Amino acid sequence: MKLWSDSFKDGEVIPGECAFCVIDPATHVTMSDNKNPHFAWSDIPAGTKSLVLICHDGDVPSRGDDVNQEGKTVPADLPRVDFFHWVLVDLPPDLTAIAPGQFSKEVTPRGKPGPAISGGLRGRHGINDYTGWFAGDKDMSGDYFGYDGPCPPWNDSIIHHYAFTLFALDVAGLAVEGKFTGQQVRDAMRGHILAEAKIVGIYTLNPQLAG
Repeated sequence: MKLWSDSFKDGEVIPGECAFCVIDPATHVTMSDNKNPHFAWSDIPAGTKSLVLICHDGDVPSRGDDVNQEGKTVPADLPRVDFFHWVLVDLPPDLTAIAPGQFSKEVTPRGKPGPAISGGLRGRHGINDYTGWFAGDKDMSGDYFGYDGPCPPWNDSIIHHYAFTLFALDVAGLAVEGKFTGQQVRDAMRGHILAEAKIVGIYTLNPQLAG
């Protein structure tokens, strides 16, 4: 199975238009276009009944003490955890591509609706981890279904890696309901994966690393 994107090459920088935030010299960061990237795939195995697409960042600080704090830096040796940016399940096996901006075209304070996806396409969106990140923010809190792009700490000492993974499954629908999460999808997929393909994009909001 092959997966690729016209928005960025494997191992290269995700464009700012596909990010939640971009660098701002005056305020560190500012909101960006937040468009979902383009993806296309081929060589889906026989017997595939649905597809799943997941994007996660495995470089998220496990503690937020120093995150986005003036005069501090998030150390490189801090243990890192997963942060899910996109959880899309039950896609039909004959689907071959997702257009840029098809499911996200802007930052939407207080979240996006779900789990149904737009355009009459079969499939469901799970919530991404901005749902928890913004839970205590009166202006931004809500259920963030679908895609929301990179916004790593502007003072992080490492570049973040965003893995977009496509899974071919032997079931037409996953046993997840409601506000399902990326980890719940991972658990539900066990024993049902026929094939998978991955590409990785990188991103940083630290000006010292961005060059």
